Amino acid sequence: MKDKSPMMDKTGDIMAVICLLLLKLPKCETASGKVLEETYRQWVRYKEDCIKMIENEPLPQDLASLFCNRTFDKYACWPDAPAGSVVNISCPFYLPWYDKVSQGVVRRRCGSDGAWEREDSGQVWRDMSQCEEEKEVTSQELWVKQLMVSFRMLYTVGYSLSLFTLITALIILLSFRKLHCFRNFIHANLFLSFILRAVSVIVKDTMLERHWGREIIKQTDVTEILSHQAAIGCRIAQVMMQYCVLANHYWFFGEAHYLYSVLIASVLMDNNKYLPYVCLGWGIPLLFVVPWVVMKLLKENKECWAVNENMSYWWIIRFPILFASLINFLIFMKVLKVILSKLRASNQTEYPDYKLR
Repeated sequence: MKDKSPMMDKTGDIMAVICLLLLKLPKCETASGKVLEETYRQWVRYKEDCIKMIENEPLPQDLASLFCNRTFDKYACWPDAPAGSVVNISCPFYLPWYDKVSQGVVRRRCGSDGAWEREDSGQVWRDMSQCEEEKEVTSQELWVKQLMVSFRMLYTVGYSLSLFTLITALIILLSFRKLHCFRNFIHANLFLSFILRAVSVIVKDTMLERHWGREIIKQTDVTEILSHQAAIGCRIAQVMMQYCVLANHYWFFGEAHYLYSVLIASVLMDNNKYLPYVCLGWGIPLLFVVPWVVMKLLKENKECWAVNENMSYWWIIRFPILFASLINFLIFMKVLKVILSKLRASNQTEYPDYKLR
């Protein structure tokens, strides 16, 4: 008999996870792609540990006596068991709800003939009732879930309305030649950064829901989710969203710098100086997004890159946002001070005899 190819083994492993989530655990209402991916990763680790145990554990000393052979039934790892005994094994750690059933056990019975007992259907008998998930959802958990769904719907509608108005404003700025000036050039880029941010957020949420939020109802869903190709589109959307958020903040920085320069210099800016603003708004974010992508690819290449296990990587893209926000606030305070001083000077010129007491 020919050995199975690695591809056949991979297919068998995937089908085992499908059976685990969809057939063996009937109390599980839904198996999302995100849960399935993490469960499969942990299941492979559990399987490898079991194979090592099967290969390395010594055989029973009394080989003449009857005993049931050690085995891995794609759910739990079973050691050798004396005939007529009941074997208790801790619930497998790969179960998504393992924290709730860590004290539970799964059972098998070794028959008096040295074979694992079977049910009438021919399947090996196994009691895993203590390892099944309890689906008693409290009213508070249900309320939190509904709140999150409502919150997502609310900000999706908000982003959609913002997208419509920003596109309209950008078309107006670009359509009328009288509006073509350096000031409106900065406004247009700021609007564009908002547009790209809204689009990237909507696309990212759609990709997350498509690959990691849907129910698993057939094998093609599983093979698509477990493949790395399925994550590429979602990760690209995640990268674009982070880049657009950074660009958005740095175009705000550009707006603040332009306003401050106009107020201080009291003259219009040179129209030939737009290149530094382009580098600031679209170029600076690349200096932080690219290292973040590299670290995610090398250290946290999981799912859609939305989970931050190591917060130091997250600060690569969050620190420049905080820095730009701080500078914008300082410029705002300076601009406010300049405006108030000009208003005070204007009032003194208009009413020279008026004094504040």
